Amino acid sequence: MANILQSILDWLRSLFFKTEMELTLVGLQNSGKTTLVNVIASGQFIEDSIPTVGFNMRKVTKGNVTMKLWDIGGQPRYRSMWERYCRGVNAIVFVVDAADHDKIPAAHNELKTLLDRPPLANIPVLVLGNKNDLPNALTAAELIDKLQLKSITNREVSCYSISAKNQVNIDVTLQWLIKKGKGQK
Repeated sequence: MANILQSILDWLRSLFFKTEMELTLVGLQNSGKTTLVNVIASGQFIEDSIPTVGFNMRKVTKGNVTMKLWDIGGQPRYRSMWERYCRGVNAIVFVVDAADHDKIPAAHNELKTLLDRPPLANIPVLVLGNKNDLPNALTAAELIDKLQLKSITNREVSCYSISAKNQVNIDVTLQWLIKKGKGQK
């Protein structure tokens, strides 16, 4: 009975109230951050995305949730900016090219460095292993292992295997993000 009442209240709230949330997408260069933002915003894959210089910001509305997406460049010279754009957000989205095994150690180090910053304590993290459409792409379980995600205990961490190109698990990703915007676990 309590669940039904809660569902009705949530539905009524959704009719009248919009949720706004802020997310930061970070990850090494060529992991697919901009492609993911474009797919979330337009539902379309654009073949020839150019590398992000500095950052891009895009507002996207899905249902009654408006997401402000900060897409930060992944080249080494921009990584020092990551912390600044991650402060105070609803969630940090760390995108990894799951098919580029050579970059996994660097991705692990950058993620660890970022999450060790005190101002970012307790902010939930969503790790997305992008490009699962490519041969030899790591699974979510393999990414959890190689990025040592189970050792992160001071915040909620989730990991999904996605393909922004083929829009695989984009719906699950959006559901997770929207829950964070509504303050749900």
